[in-house]
Amino acid sequence: MLLGYARVSTDDQQLHLQHDALNQAGCDQVFADQVSGAAADRPGLRRLLAHARAGDTIVVWRLDRLGRSLKDLIDMVAVLEEKRIGLKSLHESIDTTSSAGKLIFHIFAALAEFERTLIRERTQAGLQAARARGRTGGRPKALTPDQQGLAVKLYREKQHTIAQICQLLGISKPTLYKYLTAATTVRATQADANP
Repeated sequence: MLLGYARVSTDDQQLHLQHDALNQAGCDQVFADQVSGAAADRPGLRRLLAHARAGDTIVVWRLDRLGRSLKDLIDMVAVLEEKRIGLKSLHESIDTTSSAGKLIFHIFAALAEFERTLIRERTQAGLQAARARGRTGGRPKALTPDQQGLAVKLYREKQHTIAQICQLLGISKPTLYKYLTAATTVRATQADANP
């Protein structure tokens, strides 16, 4: 069964062109969304994937209607392959039910993986260069070491509630617990070093 999927990004755009092309391609049913491709929740696509069965083929007017990036498309094709559902794009003349169509998509996947690897390598090189210049990443500490010591002391004295300590120091409960855990670890290490 051929199942069509059409999508436009905004309400003022029309689906007519895509509907006509999908109907002309012989789609038995067309699912549609009027939402940006960047949106995580696309109800029409969700209904289409729930409706499609093994042996069906999803037809789109253009590949960019299905995913906003090459990675999205590759992830979608992987999901479809797992469910034994084909994908056909009218504009790009790609059909994953054929050997040539599968080959093209595997080439796309390899290029996308290569791009992700390059990005990872550039990011790591940038982080190493920043560390070499003495810069470390992450958020600055909420409290100075003295303030952290005060937080631990207030907690151990048990004269204030956790909420009061957090309000007094302007920190969240998870931050307080992080400082308490660090203080306990330091204390245990010192006890082990000086038996």
